[in-house]
Amino acid sequence: MSRPVVFFDRDGVVNLSPGAGYVLRWEDFHFSPGIVEALAFCRARGYATILATSQQGVGKGLMTQATLDDIHARMQAELALHDAAFDGIYACTCLSKDPTCTCRKPSAEMLLRAAQEHDLDLAHSFMIGDADRDIEMGTHAGVPISIRIESENPHLVSATHTLPDTRGLKALLETLL
Repeated sequence: MSRPVVFFDRDGVVNLSPGAGYVLRWEDFHFSPGIVEALAFCRARGYATILATSQQGVGKGLMTQATLDDIHARMQAELALHDAAFDGIYACTCLSKDPTCTCRKPSAEMLLRAAQEHDLDLAHSFMIGDADRDIEMGTHAGVPISIRIESENPHLVSATHTLPDTRGLKALLETLL
């Protein structure tokens, strides 16, 4: 039986945004306020949690795939201490200018692959992101509800809900899930 899912973007949602740069090592990864509680709440309500992130720092050669995997493993270990670990992590490491890439946001490929691999019900699910490409990715995958975390990114695409930061995410999810 398929289950609903809450998809999360990483930089600017799960962890504090590195700004124009990249989180290139674990020491630069800092959880956003309230995100661990929000993830634990989703899991307690029976929702799968999936991370869908663009990490072109790998494609640019600023970090290796092994370093990205290490950051994600450490993130998962910390989240597991709070019953908040992700059920799956999907990362597009392609360069934005790569004409052969099919997984880069706003493509729905990462979400559709997660839905197939984890038997997820996209029609009863949520997308949480801080950029238009996150909201569009969810829409392209058929995810009906989107939550935008405000950021320095342009806001040209409407989301179902908008929050100034992640501090109020759990409270909003309590009204929606």
